[in-house]
Amino acid sequence: MTKVSEFQDKSVDQLGDELTRLKKEQFNLRFQRASGQLENTARFRVVRHDIARIMTLLRQRAPKAGAAPQPSAAPQTPKPKRKGIIRRAAARLQRQPAGKK
Repeated sequence: MTKVSEFQDKSVDQLGDELTRLKKEQFNLRFQRASGQLENTARFRVVRHDIARIMTLLRQRAPKAGAAPQPSAAPQTPKPKRKGIIRRAAARLQRQPAGKK
């Protein structure tokens, strides 16, 4: 199992290359498992966790898309509330037999 500190020292390009390598390895492990040739089953879990670690680091380093929306000059009007819940409840009450409430 690879530690996060080993991945933190790498650049974004190096992490992308490592991610590609791990995804290929995961693909090959999946085929080995399906054909019954996989001997080290623990490796499958280790590869999955390493992929998750790299993806987390890449997400943390990526610039936030839409982190701070720009204030608009005109105030926005609130959206009208949906009344679908009220309609469904009214329809359900109409379908119930007369004895039940």
